[in-house]
Amino acid sequence: MALYELFSQPVERGYRAGLCSKAALFLLLATALTYIPPLLVAFRSHGFWLKRSSYEEQPTVRFQHQTREEDRNQDGKMDMLHFKLELPLQSTEHVLGVQLILTFSYQLHRMSTFVMQSMAFLQSSFAIPGSQLYVNGDLRLQQKQPLSYDGLDVRYNVSVINGTSPFAHDYDLTRIVAAYQERNITTMLTVPNPIWLVGRAAEAPFVINAVIRYPVEVISYLPGFWEIIKFAWIQYVSILLIFLWVFERIKRFVFQNQVVTTIPVTAMPQGELYKQHLS
Repeated sequence: MALYELFSQPVERGYRAGLCSKAALFLLLATALTYIPPLLVAFRSHGFWLKRSSYEEQPTVRFQHQTREEDRNQDGKMDMLHFKLELPLQSTEHVLGVQLILTFSYQLHRMSTFVMQSMAFLQSSFAIPGSQLYVNGDLRLQQKQPLSYDGLDVRYNVSVINGTSPFAHDYDLTRIVAAYQERNITTMLTVPNPIWLVGRAAEAPFVINAVIRYPVEVISYLPGFWEIIKFAWIQYVSILLIFLWVFERIKRFVFQNQVVTTIPVTAMPQGELYKQHLS
């Protein structure tokens, strides 16, 4: 009559030895070599501790004066500013250059709440008198240092121009720009190609037309404790798995071939132990 395997159960084999034996010393050394080197390898890779991270966010930007702003995607945040300024001129007056400061309220909310008063500085000059200056650019965030991952940051929530000061030097353009650039976080207007139009009619005003977009920014920030630990743990475990696989096979070879002296003990299906004494 043919026989068929109807049920199977694994048999576990253990190896016993004293705590002061060579086998115990080998196991201690193998354990140390399994868990410590992966930590050293991950640390020496120069990316173990996450010192800086980044995320994307569209800032909440509002122009500080009355002008038309547009929310194209209807997400509650303005996407761009349409700015138009007309400067009345006499027929004998001509415009060869423009220096303009626009001020904004600039806010970030996804990680830490960051609020500041920022500016966009526009400067253009040409050899031919113009009738209109047209610019189309982006208000970009400039970071010299990362933000915090949480909390409230209002250190730059002060006016770029001190409009209440009675002193003339507080309105000097050079001083305003210099003080603004001392900040660690600023905004800058990037305009690839300003367009200078000529041919102004007599008594017609000089016109500044600007379209300023508020794009999504990549924000750099200092990660928190748990994010640092999570990032380090992933690196450590990924290397540890390799060491666990290698040393598991080394230990199996050493104990099965009795490279160090032990007493093999087999656990039978009924829970009884069977000792295989060495000859």
